[in-house]
Amino acid sequence: MRFHPIAQVVRIASPIASLRPGVSLLLPIFFCLIVGIFGFSSIRAAADQQRSPRSSDPVAEVDFGNQVRPILARRCFACHGPDLVEAGLSFTDRESAMAETDSGDFAILPGDPEASGLIARVTSEFEGERMPPEGDPLSAAEIDILRRWIAAGAPWDRHWGFEPLSDPTPPQVSDPDWAANPVDAFVFASLAAERLKPNPPADRRTLIRRAHYDLTGLPPSPEQVAAFVADPDPQAFEKLIDRLLDSPHYGERWGRHWLDLVRYAETNSFERDGPKPNAWKYRDYVIRSLNEDKPYSRFVREQLAGDELDDVTTDSLIATGYYRLGIWDDEPADPLQSRFDEMDDIISTTGQVFLGLTIDCARCHDHKIDPIPQADYYSMLAFLADVKPYGTRGNQTENNQLDVSSDELKRRYADNDRRRGEVEAAMREIEQAGIAKMSAEDQRATEGERRAREQVLDQHLESHLDREQWARYGELKARRDEIAAEFRALPPRERVLALAVCDPEPEPTFVLFRGNPHSPTDRVDPAFPTLFGDAPPKLPEPGPSATSAGRRRILADWIVSPDNRLTWRVIANRVWQHHFGRGIVRSTNNFGQLGTPPTHPELLDFLARQLLATDGRLKPLHRLIMTSQAYQMSSAADERGLAVDPGNDLFWRYDSRRLSAEEVRDSILAVNGSLNRDLFGPSVYPDLSAEVLAGQSQPGKGWGKSNEHQAARRSIYVHVKRSLLLPLLAAFDLPEPDRSCEARFSTLQPGQALALLNGDFIHQQAGRLAESVGAAELDDEAVAGSVIRAVLARDASSSEVAAAVELMTDLRDTHELSRSESIDLFCLTVLNWNEFVFVD
Repeated sequence: MRFHPIAQVVRIASPIASLRPGVSLLLPIFFCLIVGIFGFSSIRAAADQQRSPRSSDPVAEVDFGNQVRPILARRCFACHGPDLVEAGLSFTDRESAMAETDSGDFAILPGDPEASGLIARVTSEFEGERMPPEGDPLSAAEIDILRRWIAAGAPWDRHWGFEPLSDPTPPQVSDPDWAANPVDAFVFASLAAERLKPNPPADRRTLIRRAHYDLTGLPPSPEQVAAFVADPDPQAFEKLIDRLLDSPHYGERWGRHWLDLVRYAETNSFERDGPKPNAWKYRDYVIRSLNEDKPYSRFVREQLAGDELDDVTTDSLIATGYYRLGIWDDEPADPLQSRFDEMDDIISTTGQVFLGLTIDCARCHDHKIDPIPQADYYSMLAFLADVKPYGTRGNQTENNQLDVSSDELKRRYADNDRRRGEVEAAMREIEQAGIAKMSAEDQRATEGERRAREQVLDQHLESHLDREQWARYGELKARRDEIAAEFRALPPRERVLALAVCDPEPEPTFVLFRGNPHSPTDRVDPAFPTLFGDAPPKLPEPGPSATSAGRRRILADWIVSPDNRLTWRVIANRVWQHHFGRGIVRSTNNFGQLGTPPTHPELLDFLARQLLATDGRLKPLHRLIMTSQAYQMSSAADERGLAVDPGNDLFWRYDSRRLSAEEVRDSILAVNGSLNRDLFGPSVYPDLSAEVLAGQSQPGKGWGKSNEHQAARRSIYVHVKRSLLLPLLAAFDLPEPDRSCEARFSTLQPGQALALLNGDFIHQQAGRLAESVGAAELDDEAVAGSVIRAVLARDASSSEVAAAVELMTDLRDTHELSRSESIDLFCLTVLNWNEFVFVD
């Protein structure tokens, strides 16, 4: 790390602050101090209050699924839910909620909130009587919702996510500009209902930057921005979207979103954090699949059952590496417990990523919120019963390293193995004939370690063989050496991380009492979650040559069925999430009753239907969303919008965002011309300081060294070692890869400002930025203009140039820095500007 005097750091930042308020990443430090004092809980509570229903009209309709059920689930289920029924009251279904309680009262009297015990208890001023008994009381907005719901007759609908997929028609809207794209019709209708107006369109400079980052994760060049801004074609933005969707960097950007979901890493975690050989090939498979716009149904089938498809390919086998990405303990205290923990990780990821269900919450008991009994968890486990453990302490590769070499290469290796085996068998026969004539001591030595055997043979074998035997033995040794040389000359086998070995006839699956693997109870067969109401599947009978049980194919086919009410909503929601900063359902991994209800349920189902209509291809959905007025809106604030909808639930504006961790690093490399844009291949190892490497149990183990050109590749190609995440990426909220990450944190904290001011990486790249604009040959004014244009893809203002010249002069005169050092520090300040680190 390189540290500067605090006065100098402040001096570096001061011209930035003088140009426009809040433009430097230094300012989040003060935000973090506030958070440290008041706590995130207060901020979260304020945000929840902002997201509360906007109308207190007593006759306003209350949506049970979106407004009432979340309150009951969050605040009441702990004592009055599926697992615990205190006082004879349960809110899990309407009949139980309306029933008489143990005290003879009724919690809910439809149409009469004032006579309902629920309202009396949540509004009570007596602490011993008020519900819930622990935590904060219900807010006024939550009580108002319950009161209006009961007054309306307490209608009780089934949870929205468990209803079949609807087929909504876009609503008719009054504004013709918001009627052309069906996405806009849904958004405009929700805004009109709250008497809100959508923001005007963003300018072209903003749009090209937004589109480039959303689809490729890289900034547009100054030349690309200038050409787009000057393009008179009214279809220029649509054509830009098509070009970006065709870019190979699209798969890198959207592949990173998928890797977050499937907890991608290249090591096993725990103390040794050993490597997962060839994990990077799964990463490349994801990038290729997205670039090809592979149908989502195929993409899912390949990962869950790529070895069981009708048309098995190398890619489909690589895809089964999905099962091998999780953490794995190579020395567990309880091997059976560890085995079920490994499978729980797979069930958790599969349920959340593909279905938006927290099935793993039913491992030890019935799900406390959703209608998922414990038996459903183990029925899901039965589908995956043929998946063998990742490895064993003594053999960490057999179960997960699959040979996908060509048939010809496999034949050559098999032929070499056969011939070597024949020669070694003949040699051993001769050796045993000689050993039989040796002393008892030498005979015993040949039965021990290989080294001892070979030593005895070298010293005594010839003297115990006749001339013909010895000559034959020599011929065989020479032949063995020739075969070994042929082996070394063979092209290397191609191995991939995959389901290399499965059990075609797995053991029966049992429900485990309280999740204890040592306490099996009832046997269960593979079955779909009961909330779907689907018939049990017919299981295939594995033949004598079967290499798997065939069950995972059934599960995969069911998950991607057009009739599955969750799968297509979940993936449509994820696409929306990464264009707007949050999903229509904010809890993108949880579509259950404790998840966040959709703000636009009809729009979500419409997008899911669009996916199904295009064979599950994502690129048409990107195009539909990005060509909407909703996507192209300005991010500017509006007084009425902030007052009515401060959380932007209704999408009255575009939410600006901070660049992701990878975007920060890749953009720095891109604007100074250092970025290596090569695709695919083994992961790279940027330099890490000795202090960072010392944080491991075995400092530096498992972290290689790449040359400068390779180390400058995109961040998606950086080796992901669970115990040693790249510090710059970690500072900008790269998630821990131990569990599925549905949405990254987007924090503003001091570590980010320090990383972009004091880190060796940022200083090196600032120097390269100066070199890339030829700063040594330019005067200070030209340096300022060239650097700002390179970083921000626009011309510098006169005030920015003046402030930059003043800074560089002061650094030379007051702090006695050389001219090149003053230029480098100016470059560093520009790389800290919010305009660079944020997308509007």
